[in-house]
Amino acid sequence: MGGYGRTRWAVWTWALLMMGCGPSDGPAVEPPIAEEEPPALEVPPPPQEQPLPDVIVVGPVRPDDEQESEPRPAPPMFQPGFHQALRWSYNTSQVTSGTLTVRLRVPVGRPGQRVRLTFRSGDGSLTLSKATVAKAGANGALASSPVAVTFAGTAGFSVGARALAVSDPVPFTVGFRDELAISFEVKGALGASAIETLPGSYLRSGTYASTSGALGGTASGLGLGLATVDVEGPPSRAFVAIGDSITEGYISERDDTRKAWPALAEAQLGVPVVNSGVSGQGFYEELENLDQEVLSLQGITDCIVLLGTNDLSSLDMAGLQRRMEGLVTRLQPRCRTWVSTLLPKEKSNHGDYEVVKRDRLAFNAWLRTTYSTSLIDLEAVTRQPNNVHLFLDGLEVDGIHPSAKGHQVMATEVARVLRAAGVQPAAGVQVQAPPEEASSDGPPSPSAP
Repeated sequence: MGGYGRTRWAVWTWALLMMGCGPSDGPAVEPPIAEEEPPALEVPPPPQEQPLPDVIVVGPVRPDDEQESEPRPAPPMFQPGFHQALRWSYNTSQVTSGTLTVRLRVPVGRPGQRVRLTFRSGDGSLTLSKATVAKAGANGALASSPVAVTFAGTAGFSVGARALAVSDPVPFTVGFRDELAISFEVKGALGASAIETLPGSYLRSGTYASTSGALGGTASGLGLGLATVDVEGPPSRAFVAIGDSITEGYISERDDTRKAWPALAEAQLGVPVVNSGVSGQGFYEELENLDQEVLSLQGITDCIVLLGTNDLSSLDMAGLQRRMEGLVTRLQPRCRTWVSTLLPKEKSNHGDYEVVKRDRLAFNAWLRTTYSTSLIDLEAVTRQPNNVHLFLDGLEVDGIHPSAKGHQVMATEVARVLRAAGVQPAAGVQVQAPPEEASSDGPPSPSAP
């Protein structure tokens, strides 16, 4: 057989093997290297009639005129309805009984039929022996019967330091902005928030996770142990806010995540805007903890970054830009990233205030140019018209942190920008009417002195 004949025989043999004519469990067969280019093969015309394949009908077949003309809705999925970063640690070793019952009152920004809980340990091992979920009532009581939560089919789990433990899905119907009571019995180190964010929560020594009445014990707004509440429902946009104390919601010594700008924007948008802010952090700390505190979230679609205030006294402009670009680069494969300008800063607790003022203005100018298509300009709606370094009257508490009214103004601007970009409420969610539009004069020019 000549060179071309051998080659054509080899090519047809390899093609037959690839079409299943060879052994089904044999080794993969590599195509032979042709000794010379074969002529193009003529493709035979398709047969006029094709035999009908065997079909197994698993549901009713509707007449042609009743076939669906629109695509079917996407199947339900788990997306976060509540989140907190829990960067700090709280140890139960001082509890006299050895076991601490925590009952957290948690707002959830997503409707659905099942929930899934993620717990985070602190700077040591953690054992959770029992957990329940219910609707939250007054004074630490439950407004519905507690439903047991399981972990790989068992009642609890044990993990080492700084670990995440995810529960099995729990059949439990929740509505948009419902308040849940998450109760759990634990020993060891719990991840903790830096500030009190969950008023209406309680701690009690002993085992009381299934107690329906008021838990008693000690009132505590500290976020402990519970990192995330995922809710299974129709897919929607799902945001996570990344920042420092301005995002976590520091206003006073006793705070409430419900009054922070992410929760207020969530209420206006009708989609989850969960809070991953950590008081006191800058870019370095966020980048170090991004995998566990943000990228571990499933189903997020958008990220909002308001970060850099705490870096103004320690990083020069090149450092600020490099850190922001690095953060956005890591986020972009997982979410559409929105970037906010830094708020006015009337003083500095660290470093030369004149340098801080200069670098904040330069950084904001760079953000407006670099991220013009994904910018949320929160400085523009919180600054004095004639002084870019000062807050509008009533919008701050200490010259650095926004007041409750300041958070409302920020949330309204976030919601306005995102609605203009096409964000719609989740299916079946009714949202509050947006506040009245600002006057036709609009916010002051970002470049005004």
